[in-house]
Amino acid sequence: MTTNHPGNRLSGQTSPYLRQHAHNPVDWYPWGGEAIDRARAEDRPILLSVGYSACHWCHVMERESFEDDD
Repeated sequence: MTTNHPGNRLSGQTSPYLRQHAHNPVDWYPWGGEAIDRARAEDRPILLSVGYSACHWCHVMERESFEDDD
């Protein structure tokens, strides 16, 4: 499911699961040094979302948790 949000850092990823979240209103980072460096710099925890593109409950979580601007 895509929304009207511009693509984020996930839009260029090869993983179908990551690309599925490319238009969420969440400032997602793929797992790697950039995400870790930002979390350290801002002294914030990392929210790690794990799933796969064919998982029904992953789609439900995306819709209910990641696509609501509020």
